[in-house]
Amino acid sequence: MRIAGIQTDVVFGDIDANLRTLESHVRSEVTLGTHLTVFPECFSTGYCFDSLEDAMLLAEPVPGPTTERIARLCKELDTFVVCGMLERSGTQLFNTALLIGPEGLIGSYRKVHLPYLGVDRFTTPGDRPFEVFEASGVRIGMLICYDGAFPEAARVLAIRGADIILLPTNWPPGGAYMAEFSINCRAMENGVYFAAVNRIGTENGFVFIGKSRICSPVGATMATIEDDTPGIIRADIDPVAARTKRIVRVPGKHLIDRMADRRPETYAAVCEPHDLKRPGRDE
Repeated sequence: MRIAGIQTDVVFGDIDANLRTLESHVRSEVTLGTHLTVFPECFSTGYCFDSLEDAMLLAEPVPGPTTERIARLCKELDTFVVCGMLERSGTQLFNTALLIGPEGLIGSYRKVHLPYLGVDRFTTPGDRPFEVFEASGVRIGMLICYDGAFPEAARVLAIRGADIILLPTNWPPGGAYMAEFSINCRAMENGVYFAAVNRIGTENGFVFIGKSRICSPVGATMATIEDDTPGIIRADIDPVAARTKRIVRVPGKHLIDRMADRRPETYAAVCEPHDLKRPGRDE
């Protein structure tokens, strides 16, 4: 599977304009042989809302108008898209990533880890297990932005069979080291492809830094944009490479298997509840 990540600006509050941008990029990518095109977090709406009420005005159900519009495009072009949006479910607001293909909505993911920033000050933490979806024979896991800073999330997706983990994101200043180091680390420690697709531009006083990146299962950088300029990252994904967890470096003397060598019986502390206060929420 050839994937592409679109590093671009977003028109705050204008779903139609952002989806027209999505459609233009997807059409161009299909002509280049791309099978899956990935867009940033909250791509359809923007991110820097100042109230739950304002965000709810642009939030949609899943499935809903945005999923249906992207699904029509994917059916026409026989392709796949991952895109961030705001999801309304009853009175709750979720920061959501969609995976859509020629047959329609394949799956969605609700952001679990929420920073005190932008619309995430008002969203509800994701309430569903981390899940792996299949698209054209490739097993896909999705996280969103801040989730990438929690190795437990990527590890669960790897255990559940992900070949690639996709991270639509909105990194502001302060996220540079996350972009430059953590993406490679998440790929290497789990033996999966990892693609982080960030936005650029300025929105309601916040600047976004770009630095989108695709990494291989050994943690090597396959494609990157080093700054906050518009651009596209592309790479070819080989599921066999992600599923080959046992690496023989010296036959009989040096073998690596980061799945088989895990010792989960020693990790209980990771799952113990804590009483720490969340900045801006519990203080």
